Amino acid sequence: MNGRHRPSATTARSDRAGHVWHLVKRFVGSLSTAPPPATDDQWAASHLGQGERSLWHQMSNPDRRHAIGVARAVVAQLGPEARRPVVAAALLHDSGKVVSGLGTLRRVGATVLWSVLDHGAAHRWIEHDSTVKRKLGQYRLHPELGADLLHRAGADPLTVAWAREHHLARSSWTVPRAVADVLKACDDD
Repeated sequence: MNGRHRPSATTARSDRAGHVWHLVKRFVGSLSTAPPPATDDQWAASHLGQGERSLWHQMSNPDRRHAIGVARAVVAQLGPEARRPVVAAALLHDSGKVVSGLGTLRRVGATVLWSVLDHGAAHRWIEHDSTVKRKLGQYRLHPELGADLLHRAGADPLTVAWAREHHLARSSWTVPRAVADVLKACDDD
């Protein structure tokens, strides 16, 4: 044994069930195309810089509603530690999804597809002549694409890093662990 804790089969099943439940809740929430309430949208925009606000308004209404829920939960858990870059990270972690332009049903298909295909396929598909393959590749690479968009928008390095890292293993995170743990828990809630 290498000294690392290995989760039991029961824990692994519970983690998978929790992830599936999270995806089901996200899917049901994404069926409504209604924008977030104006007060929530204004609250979110008040935590973003000018370039970030532009990305925020490009995100789909379901993604923005989800992001507001994540950000409000982060603020509730971190209190004063939830500084502007942390709240922006919660709000914009999925901003790269704007590149693919996939709607809800195609996203469901893409999520299922990418659960069985390797990450390398996304890099090959993003350059593909087929619009469908290119969009599927872009959706899979939304963390990297979002980080690039945020960097170009002048976002804080923490916000950029979390967009890039929010689907990576904890061992790959560069965001301070206490903050990243809360961001991840609130996103997966």
